Amino acid sequence: MSSSRVRSLARFALPAAAVVLLPAAVSPARDASAAAADVLLSQGKPVSTSTLEASALSGENAVDGNLKTRWASAVSADAQWLRVDLGQAATVHRVKLNWEAAYAKKYRIEISDDGENFKPIATITNGDGGTDDLTGLSGHGRFLRFVGTERATKYGYSLWELQAYGTPDSSGDTQPPTAPSNLAAGEIGANSVALTWAAATDNVGVSGYEVLRDGKSIATSTSTSYTDNGLSPDTDYTYTVRAKDAAGNASPVSAAVKVHTKPGTAGNTFVLAAAGDIAEQCTASSSSCMHPKTAKLVQQINPAAVITMGDNQYDAENDSLTLQNFKDYYDKTWGKFKSITHPVPGNHETYDDTPFQAYEQYFGKIATPNGKRYYSWEMGNWHFIALDSNGFVDDKDGGELKDTDQMNWIKQDLAKNTKGCVAAYYHHPRWSSGDHGDQRGSKQLWDLFAQNKVDLILNGHDHHYERFVPQDANGKADPAGPVEIVGGMGGANPYPVHAAHPTTAKLLKDTFGVLKLTMTDTTFSEQLIGLDGTVLDSSPTYTCHN
Repeated sequence: MSSSRVRSLARFALPAAAVVLLPAAVSPARDASAAAADVLLSQGKPVSTSTLEASALSGENAVDGNLKTRWASAVSADAQWLRVDLGQAATVHRVKLNWEAAYAKKYRIEISDDGENFKPIATITNGDGGTDDLTGLSGHGRFLRFVGTERATKYGYSLWELQAYGTPDSSGDTQPPTAPSNLAAGEIGANSVALTWAAATDNVGVSGYEVLRDGKSIATSTSTSYTDNGLSPDTDYTYTVRAKDAAGNASPVSAAVKVHTKPGTAGNTFVLAAAGDIAEQCTASSSSCMHPKTAKLVQQINPAAVITMGDNQYDAENDSLTLQNFKDYYDKTWGKFKSITHPVPGNHETYDDTPFQAYEQYFGKIATPNGKRYYSWEMGNWHFIALDSNGFVDDKDGGELKDTDQMNWIKQDLAKNTKGCVAAYYHHPRWSSGDHGDQRGSKQLWDLFAQNKVDLILNGHDHHYERFVPQDANGKADPAGPVEIVGGMGGANPYPVHAAHPTTAKLLKDTFGVLKLTMTDTTFSEQLIGLDGTVLDSSPTYTCHN
């Protein structure tokens, strides 16, 4: 077989085993005028990959138009992929692959509208390297993906170039932004790196930036800064950034900056995912249903544990909460992480014929490890206190209730703690600029935690996102106080917000997402991850009080 071949519909009509083309995805061969209208859709577009053999062999190399640079997946692993964001929806008629020596014996070319749900437009079952020129295709979507299913060598998959040709849905804005400049690393810790860069320019406007670590996309940011957390100590990393506009056009990557994290302890760094106010009675079949989308964010974060801050499952209007509600909605999305979840109840868990019954039936011992709806648990150098704030807050007006047994337990638990960092979480926030506002009944909890130098407090109840600077018992800025984060944007319909508190660091309304918490032996930091994976807020890295 020669090193350069053309795979067309005609060539692969026989033998049938060589190529499988779905009738719904592939149309008859087009006339010459249609073929002549095709343009190169993939060059310079954003790429994501399943794995990399090395940082120098990044996915961007496969769409840079340079046959001397290549992408290579991890060695000795099948089911690898490379995905190209074409920037806008297009009809793909041709895909050309230039293989390095490590080629695919079997692979698929797939297309998708949303980057998640793909359909195959060609399946190759007898690849022999060289150049594959797949013509006569007719797949429509924004995202194109190569999926290698069987390697031909002992190595991974390696492409000099992948080129997709076709017709975009509209000419529109096709001019990409300029590359960001002056990428620099600021504060470098054992587990984090703070990055800043100069803004890119665009003929219409820059909509955001994609951050790449060692050639692989890790996050997006709407600002010209990003803090990368959860890194390994005493390790080299290389970062680049590229800009995007609203039409999906992407700039070339910036000049790279290389960093080396400080020495430290790797084993005690972990990432948590957290949110409250989660599962309304809807499913993924409805585009307005948000808890399936936030559950996907949890999956992407891949946390060591999941924290929920109450109102895990919502009752139907004028109907009591039931175990079946949990099974029909929460369990099918966030329930995938049940084994690593540490929940607390909200006020909606009380809207049951027997308050909390469905909540306790669904979560079982996970929610009541000591037979109570409050408990503590530990990970690394962190002590976590999970509380039922319904015992302290009057659901009608936010006023104060007394739960002497739980309060006594909290005091005993704090006294017994031997960990250096402490976090507490419960449903009702002491401070909130949301519709429910400051919960007076939570004052007794906040005062106790401020007195005991608790580091972090997570709440829900109000359906928005709000991060506060550290505060004292009176809600005044105080570096010795706890950081409070209201994270009630797990899926329930947003509530209105009012004027921000003087101590509000970030306030976002009409927002859905998941808190990503990065914890070390002595520090913590938080990011709000939006539905599209964009980082909507990044906190400073805080040092634990004790």
